[in-house]
Amino acid sequence: MNSTNKMSLTHRILISMVAGIAMGVLLQTFAADSQFVQDYIINGLFNIVGTVFVSSLRMLVVPLVFVSLVCGVASMQDTARLGRLGGKTVALYLATTAIAISIAMAVALLIKPGAGMELVSDAEFVANEAPSLAQVIIDMFPTNPIASMASGNMLQIIVFALLFGLSIAIAGEPGQRIASMFEDFNVVIMKLVTLLMNIAPYGVFALLSKLFYEIGFDAIYSLFGYFMVVLAVLIIQAAVVYPVLLKLLSGLNPLIFVKKMREAFVFAFSTASSNATIPVTLETATHKLGVRNSTASFTVPLGATINMDGTSIMQGVATIFIATVYGFDLSAGQLLTVILTATLASVGTAGVPGVGLITLAMVLTQVGLPVEGIALIIGVDRLLDMVRTAVNITGDSMVTVAVAKSEGDLNIATYNDPEAGLKDEEVHLPHGESTKARVGGSQLA
Repeated sequence: MNSTNKMSLTHRILISMVAGIAMGVLLQTFAADSQFVQDYIINGLFNIVGTVFVSSLRMLVVPLVFVSLVCGVASMQDTARLGRLGGKTVALYLATTAIAISIAMAVALLIKPGAGMELVSDAEFVANEAPSLAQVIIDMFPTNPIASMASGNMLQIIVFALLFGLSIAIAGEPGQRIASMFEDFNVVIMKLVTLLMNIAPYGVFALLSKLFYEIGFDAIYSLFGYFMVVLAVLIIQAAVVYPVLLKLLSGLNPLIFVKKMREAFVFAFSTASSNATIPVTLETATHKLGVRNSTASFTVPLGATINMDGTSIMQGVATIFIATVYGFDLSAGQLLTVILTATLASVGTAGVPGVGLITLAMVLTQVGLPVEGIALIIGVDRLLDMVRTAVNITGDSMVTVAVAKSEGDLNIATYNDPEAGLKDEEVHLPHGESTKARVGGSQLA
């Protein structure tokens, strides 16, 4: 027990990630045809543990976002700051998305993945129609906030939480009593996040073991050029672009930021869901990076909904790849159209299921490329989606830190402290003896 506690949660999660990948590859290599392995280990044990872990994270998203955001807005002394905070956040999210897709297209044009290849796919892709901008704005405002929470509609939850928090802030003494109750709720929910994070190594191991057992490496081989270009640009965005932007915007040491993001990065990689990773991203931003909850509770959920840097990178490379395979030469005007469409669509299609492929279909349609070309890349999309998600939440956190620094909402000492947040990861459950001692003490008193 003590030896386990000496190892940090981050290290345990990283070890579980490596062990899970190794286990999946070994089982796929030596037991691919074993019915026992498929039925009882992959679709049995690993499937149960991994699904329960992801479901537990998703269970926390709605109450955590709602309560944290209500607490943050209610605590704001200057309500005008909310508009300033929102403006900075959305502008930075759009800027990082535009940078991401620009780099992706530049690298893809230089390397030209798909050149000389004649790929044929039996799969079909039918693009769903993207909603109009007017409909997106209308849909941001819930008619039934309880239904919005039940369905996990993040934009509607954010809007209702903002309005509810503002109402608490201007309600005087009754608002103060409600705010105090929400603060208590927030503390309890963050403890629940900590509790679930401590079972994360088992969930990460199960998820990655199952994925790497099932993954089709043949698809990766046939799309190796496309796969490696997308992966390379994702790494550039996370390891170069974000640190440089953080240094330019805040003057903070980017190496500290990258180191403290490891845990959230692994969570995102394992779950392939920005929304499911919100509890971990929010915990990392507040406890390890030192961002005040009033800022992080707004920027992190918003980023998980509209910030799609990783997805934009995929779209940029996929557009060039599909154009190359089908023999289309894109003009400079068409390339600019791709950048603008993908950047604006990241906000315009926020909260829509399958948003990445819908946006890619929009981009291809705008420049006259065949939408059915998307079927060519679906085979490797699952693995790339894991890396894209990790890049997305890293961008969310970078923008959160930069905005917090500009607003004076960043604790510099916490940011620079390498031990920050480690104690918050510990779980101390009450034991029977200590409970009896407290009861006995109260009886004697």
